[in-house]
Amino acid sequence: METQQESSAASAQTEAQQAKFKKMTQSPVERLICEMAVPTTASMLVTAFYNMVDTFFVGMLNTSATAAVGISFSFMALIQAVGFFFGHGSGNPISRELGKRNTEEAARMAATGFFSAVIMGCVILVCGFVFLTPLCRLLGATPTMMPYARDYMKYILIGSPYMVGSLVLNNQLRLQGNAFYAMIGISVGGVLNIALDPLFIFVFNMGVGGAALATIISQLFSFLCLFAATEKCGGIKIRPRKFSPSLHRYHQIISCGLPALCRQGLASIAMIFLNQSVRSYGDTVIAAFSIVNRITNFLYSALLGFGQGFQPVCGFNYGAGLYGRVKKGFWFCVKVSTVIWILLAVLSYLLAPQAVALFRRDDAEVIRIGAQVLRYQCFAFPLLGWFIVTNMLLQNLGRTVRASTVAMARQGLFFLPILLIFSQTMGLTGIELAQPVADVLTFALSVPLGLSVLRELDRQAALDALSSGPAAGS
Repeated sequence: METQQESSAASAQTEAQQAKFKKMTQSPVERLICEMAVPTTASMLVTAFYNMVDTFFVGMLNTSATAAVGISFSFMALIQAVGFFFGHGSGNPISRELGKRNTEEAARMAATGFFSAVIMGCVILVCGFVFLTPLCRLLGATPTMMPYARDYMKYILIGSPYMVGSLVLNNQLRLQGNAFYAMIGISVGGVLNIALDPLFIFVFNMGVGGAALATIISQLFSFLCLFAATEKCGGIKIRPRKFSPSLHRYHQIISCGLPALCRQGLASIAMIFLNQSVRSYGDTVIAAFSIVNRITNFLYSALLGFGQGFQPVCGFNYGAGLYGRVKKGFWFCVKVSTVIWILLAVLSYLLAPQAVALFRRDDAEVIRIGAQVLRYQCFAFPLLGWFIVTNMLLQNLGRTVRASTVAMARQGLFFLPILLIFSQTMGLTGIELAQPVADVLTFALSVPLGLSVLRELDRQAALDALSSGPAAGS
């Protein structure tokens, strides 16, 4: 009886995967991307909202507490980097294998990526507690911020294994075309976080630690919901027996996950260097930059979510050899993203003081500095659409070097040296200008790299047409 039930379940899963393949390779590209983008955008916004909610409620305490949460965000970005590394690193090969209808290899890649990430999260937990005070100091904590930073970080460290696991499950679900389930899992945690933050911070009088505790409890619920979704969505299920670490699979994870690791990891490093650069200006300036980082990260996450709607479409169709659909989806995403970024640039410039005041309304200096930083960054917003979508195209197609170069450019190759030079030559104004200048240079770098891979798709399509010509003729 059990064998018959297992056979029936396997047959149902196969039918679901075949239906998914047909949908991903035959539905109109624009409609398909929008369908994928709605839940992925919601998921990214909710993820960014976790951090914004903490900043909003902690901002009601004092400026030092706000700054402490801000510098802790750079460590959370490091946790996210690990999650995205294993999530994208396993998720992109999964989508390509499903495009080839190789479900067994997809299942082994899913388990390998997931369990490897959780193990790495445990390593982060142990090392973080051993070096907690030096870690907070490295992140940019001043003596007045240190008690708040330690209180916040100790809870975040406890949640790091399943926070990493959540990001892996989220990306694997999304890259299989099951973005709706991923959205539900993430959104459950976001709603819970909004409810728990004021309860723990003010009612239970836990202060900054309460904000962190609310975050890790919310992330745990998201993790459980995402894991349950892998059982219900008709896609690849996570099974311990499928955990199959090998040089080949880790090579694939590194190839596809390295751009995400570079992007998120360098975002963490960039924030650490930024905090260190403004540390001498005091907690007020650190708080202002922290608030702007939360605002811009929220906006960036929204458009990143839209671009991620392109990724499963790209992976399935590239695996199936449908290169024209890949290119069509790419240009659609670039055009839509650019228009939205222009609108966001105008709104953010006009409403910059009000946006910053949401998080620290009773500190006029924080609002003044934060509004100025945000307005500088608005000038580069219209350029972000191109290199976000280009980076995703390169990453999905396994163009590791070019994808990693674009991913590292914005907050690594360009931002860090510009920050060092500008901070020494122009002081605080130079620090405020570092990010938009880095964005302009990243755009200039990504244009030829993106166009080169589009030409490669054209050549591959021509070669496939030539090779299939005689067969078709016979």
